[in-house]
Amino acid sequence: MGRIATIDTVRGVAVMGILFLNILAFALPEAAYISPRAYGLNGAADRVAYYAVLILFDGKMRGLFSFLFGASLLLVTDRAEAAGRDAAAVHYARMGWLFVLGLAHAALLWRGDILAHYALIGSVAYAFRALGPGRLLAFGIAFAAVDALLMGSIPLAYLSMQASDGATAVQNLRDFRNAFGVPAPAVLAQELALYRGSYAGILAHNLAEIGESLGNTLIIGFETLAYMLFGMAALRSGMLDGRWSRRRLWRWAIGGMGIGLLGYGAIAVWIASRDLDVLAIVAGPIALATPVRAIMIPGWAATIVLLAAGSGPVARRFAAAGRMALSNYLATSIVMCFLFYGWGLGQFGHWSRASLYLPVFAMCAAMLLWSPWWLARFRYGPFEWLWRSLARRQWQPMRSSSTTPTR
Repeated sequence: MGRIATIDTVRGVAVMGILFLNILAFALPEAAYISPRAYGLNGAADRVAYYAVLILFDGKMRGLFSFLFGASLLLVTDRAEAAGRDAAAVHYARMGWLFVLGLAHAALLWRGDILAHYALIGSVAYAFRALGPGRLLAFGIAFAAVDALLMGSIPLAYLSMQASDGATAVQNLRDFRNAFGVPAPAVLAQELALYRGSYAGILAHNLAEIGESLGNTLIIGFETLAYMLFGMAALRSGMLDGRWSRRRLWRWAIGGMGIGLLGYGAIAVWIASRDLDVLAIVAGPIALATPVRAIMIPGWAATIVLLAAGSGPVARRFAAAGRMALSNYLATSIVMCFLFYGWGLGQFGHWSRASLYLPVFAMCAAMLLWSPWWLARFRYGPFEWLWRSLARRQWQPMRSSSTTPTR
């Protein structure tokens, strides 16, 4: 089986769309990723940028990436079995080396790595690969429900802290507001000094944070696993390989996007009515949006599949970006860390929220330009080639040939 172009196209949209959120973690103090009031909210344009990204991209692109990861898991293992290889051995070799690449990324470059997390959850998702679409969907809904309960506990914990007395409760509330509200000036100053400082300081901090980052897998892993199973169900049912009718795709696109946009729009209005206070942030994007996001992600996927159906030049560029998703994801980290960190141009904390989307659009344009150029000359993106070579324990041919490469 050759590559499925629609999957590459959806993945291309996801790898660009995820930068609309990740740019905040590259350029601003950590709390600003969740709470716009924490840093970089200087005017009307910044508020418009926050609400636009919240409604269209927040959590959806990460979820879409997970969705495609699940579909790709099936493609790889099915092809391994068809070729007479051990599907489990192929899969776990890939996950093992992806975990190593993720740890290297998190330690050497950027604390926000997602690859190690995907490797761990992808290792669990393999256990579900033999199920049919209905059972995959049912398990996905069950895991999404667990995630909704976990996320719902966060605003409840905040309300409980507010109602409690004592020194411990006061400290817990202060820590909570530093993470989800407006951090204390000393906390912000320490983070600004770190990322405007030397590479050695950032490296030491990244190494110290790896354990905590991996620990978060237990918290957000249910969501990731749910979306991976949804992606597996979408492939098994024919959504992603051209077996669905356009009418069916339109129903999912209109239903998923419609419910998602209305739901997120209502959440945004409520958040604005509370002027982005701590309760609004933890109850809105974190808790209330969780079930809405699970509905919107398949809507996003169906919409992109419909738009990509013509296989025009724009769709082909997005597909090329998707074929090189790993390389584009890591290249984004290299470029953005160089732009914002002290070992590069040192722009960390100097940009407003709205202005950050200038380098985002520039990077997306670069992906659309360089990905087709590269793939016209080489079989794989550079990091895809490295990952494939490590997993197969043999250097893979890199130069392009007349044979269409498969994964």
